[in-house]
Amino acid sequence: MAAKRTTVNAPKYQKLFESLKADIISGRYKPGQKMPSEAALVYKSGASRITVGRAIRELQNLGLVERMAGSGTYVRDVSREQRPHLFGLLIPDLGETEIFEPICQGIANAPEATEHALLWGHTDTHLSKTEQAWRLCQQYIGKNVSGVFFAALEFEAEAEKVNRRILNVLSQAGIAVVLLDRRSLKAPERHRPDLVGINNHQAGYIATEHLIQLGCRRIGFLGYHGALSTIAERMAGYQDALAAHGLRPAIDPTTVQVHPHKEQSVSWSSKSQIDSVEAFVCVNDRVAGQLMHLFLPRGIRIPEDVRLVGIDDVSYASLLPVPLTTVRQPVREIGEAALRTMLDRLRTPRLPPREVLLDGDLVIRKSCGAHP
Repeated sequence: MAAKRTTVNAPKYQKLFESLKADIISGRYKPGQKMPSEAALVYKSGASRITVGRAIRELQNLGLVERMAGSGTYVRDVSREQRPHLFGLLIPDLGETEIFEPICQGIANAPEATEHALLWGHTDTHLSKTEQAWRLCQQYIGKNVSGVFFAALEFEAEAEKVNRRILNVLSQAGIAVVLLDRRSLKAPERHRPDLVGINNHQAGYIATEHLIQLGCRRIGFLGYHGALSTIAERMAGYQDALAAHGLRPAIDPTTVQVHPHKEQSVSWSSKSQIDSVEAFVCVNDRVAGQLMHLFLPRGIRIPEDVRLVGIDDVSYASLLPVPLTTVRQPVREIGEAALRTMLDRLRTPRLPPREVLLDGDLVIRKSCGAHP
């Protein structure tokens, strides 16, 4: 009769794998907990680094752990992963700006979305945006959703206070949050929610660099005052592109006022300074369109007298009086990445906060003066 094979005769990596597997199944290492580092396991087990690495890979292949580059190895919560999740959409600008609807479609149509559901929520549209956001937050807590996709409030009275309140109550309820498009708080790193959106710095940089390559040297930037991280990051990209070519901003941002909720949104206190600008990088396509409608009736030709580049590539960008050169947001890809990030967060709650930023693509049209 052949003798039974025991772990005594098994390869070293197999023995370590079985030991770690037993620790996970027994609950010694709990779901979401970070496993000891490979160096610590080498010291504890007396095995080689190669042996430890192979044992960890076997655990990963079995779906018991997940390795996060630069962070470590975490125990996966298989029980949470096997049940369908309900997610809430908390997007005050939904229906008012063109980027969020396709982002939501990206979330809903992602390959990983098959077993899960999105809750759009409903509030009285006569309420202020801050009141609507707070009521949606309360609805989602009452529905016991697994996570919320949140586009933080901006431009509203006490927006930052309401954002902080929403994030605090969702955290206390044990509901995961993934921020869409913009960060709301400068919170300590360990308390920051995950963020998924366009790489705003890259968008501002490539828009500016394109104008520089066309020969422009006096380039201005137009953006809103009082907005969240999005505007600052796009402006930083603009400034870095200028600095890389030894240039300086063409206008002082304090001389220009851009109002997000007014039809005649652009005004300035130093017209002579504006007249000398060769090109503008606009914080988004809306501002570029408003600037275009301000210039054209005054006989300022685009792109002959001044060149314009926007950011976002909304649907009307190509339909403006002068088709707009812009940086396209990968909106559907942002939605898909947001869902993956949310599922990662549910599997591994102790994972360090992440920012998933997708690069935009330059779409060349007539407003910049270059041939498409």
